[in-house]
This record gives sequence, C-alpha cells and structure tokens, in this order.
Amino acid sequence: MNFPDNLKYTKDHEWVLVDGDVATIGVTDFAQGELGDIVFVDISSQGDTLAAHEVFGTVEAVKTVSDLYMPVSGEVIEVNANMDASPESVNSDPYGDGWMVKVKMSNPSEVDGLMSHADYVAMVG
Repeated sequence: MNFPDNLKYTKDHEWVLVDGDVATIGVTDFAQGELGDIVFVDISSQGDTLAAHEVFGTVEAVKTVSDLYMPVSGEVIEVNANMDASPESVNSDPYGDGWMVKVKMSNPSEVDGLMSHADYVAMVG
C-alpha cells in the first residue's frame, strides 16, 4: 500500500496535504482498499464552515456507505468536480485525481494533532 510521507493522516483514514492555510483532503489507499469499488461520492458541503471531526460527505462502495470526516476546521472552498463523473478515481488514484475537498483552515495548528506517516503506517500495520 502507498502512504506518502508528505501527508498527515487521521484515525478515520483521511489524508491531508497542507499548502499554506489550505488543506486538500481525501481518503487513504488503505481506506479505498477496505471499501472496495467506489461507485458514488456525495459531498454537498462546498461553502460550509465545518469543525474538525464533522461529516463533510459520504462515499458509497458496492458493499457499504461510509461518512467522510473533516480532519481540520475550516471552510470547504472546493469540491473535486471529478467525483460525480469518476468516483472510481478514489480507488485508482486516492492521492491524486481522487482527492475530495480543499479547505481553508480556520486553525492551521490543528494539523499538529494529526498522525504522521510513521504513526499511520504503524496503526494500519
């Protein structure tokens, strides 16, 4: 499995790429593997300001539907428009084309509470 070491991770299997005060968020390679074939991604939170740990959307796979949790507080400034037409990109490229949202963080120091690459790898084994 692939876990880039330049990202931060959550116990709920989201990844975070920080660029200034903007965080790009998606689900990890581990998560997409556990979910199986993803058939639909529902993110209707564009423009919303959410607290860390709030649900920002759902991902539907053949076997299950799972909530997506905000790793950091902030305003959802962009939703990946590709998700409607190609939800399977989460399976094929979870850290690239399969990103979910971009968030303007209201408290960038929350990133410090996320898991490092090494911590996440240790958690998923």
